[in-house]
Amino acid sequence: MLKRIVQACFLLLGGTLGIFLIPELLKLLKLDGVALINNPYISAIIGAIIFYLITFWAVDYIVNTVKWLEDRLLKAPITDIIFGSLGLTFGLILAFLAGLAINQMEIPILNNFVPILLTLLLGYLGFQVGFKKRDELINLFSINRSGKKRGESVEEEQQKPVKSLKILDTSVIIDGRIADICQTGFLDGVIVIPQFVLEELQHIADSSDALKRNRGRRGLDILNRIQKEIDIEVEMYEGDFEDIQEVDSKLVKLAKLTDGIVVTNDYNLNKVCEFQNVSVLNINDLANAVKPIVLPGEELNVQVIKDGKEYNQGVAYLDDGTMIVVEEGRNFIGKRIDVIVTSVLQTSAGRMIFAKPKLLEKAL
Repeated sequence: MLKRIVQACFLLLGGTLGIFLIPELLKLLKLDGVALINNPYISAIIGAIIFYLITFWAVDYIVNTVKWLEDRLLKAPITDIIFGSLGLTFGLILAFLAGLAINQMEIPILNNFVPILLTLLLGYLGFQVGFKKRDELINLFSINRSGKKRGESVEEEQQKPVKSLKILDTSVIIDGRIADICQTGFLDGVIVIPQFVLEELQHIADSSDALKRNRGRRGLDILNRIQKEIDIEVEMYEGDFEDIQEVDSKLVKLAKLTDGIVVTNDYNLNKVCEFQNVSVLNINDLANAVKPIVLPGEELNVQVIKDGKEYNQGVAYLDDGTMIVVEEGRNFIGKRIDVIVTSVLQTSAGRMIFAKPKLLEKAL
């Protein structure tokens, strides 16, 4: 179908150019006196035939170019197209107004050359400004998230809750615990999933490495669960930052533009957000905060499962994954015993508990 449309356009273009150009060509060849040839209808037919023959060579290139352009437009976010088009339109309007002013000067060279140059230059600049500044324009003209409508009073506006944006990064989606946190209701507001994060997940899911591929697919499953099974508002952010390569940097930029909160379990991203005064929620910090507090002297019933790093030590774990180092516990590997907590150590990796068997305490 597209091929036929291109051929029809070539026929119309050839016929139109034939009417205007073939008489001039006949004058150069001194054949304008031949009435049969020097006829508008004949000129249109000749031009159409010439351009139709050209289509046999050029139509495939044009069709491929149009399909490539169509594919790029379909993949581009709607915000990019809208703001790019608005910028282009504004640039062309400025070029038209400037061209009118130049035409009033009645200078032959300027009248013919400058308007064309202004149209190309201002049109290009307008498109680039609209395309690259789209996020700032969205932030500038976005509706107040308090939901204020025309005619509402300030008191009514202040009574309405403001929905905070929680922007998920790739690591916290793959981790999976975010779905359970959303389900329990501890995370409120709107969950925002940027398009560039989704693309990174798809890239991981398509990896040749089996471990990465499984992690990426689990992340996509977690997103489907959050969107379909959990009663929480989920939005997609389809914009991108072409001038920024790193996904973490894009997340920080997005959080600044939307006044959102980055949700992550990446230690480095956490520090970058804190340095740039961006609000951040770290799932690992939450996990450490909700672990049960154990005090020295308390008794625990644990199962020693392996050797410790030091001589004669055993290692056990609580249900939440907290590691317990049992002194003199090597002889109890594979057994469930009562231990007494001797000390608790808080590290960046979590909480470590040191204990010793209660049997040895009684023996002493």
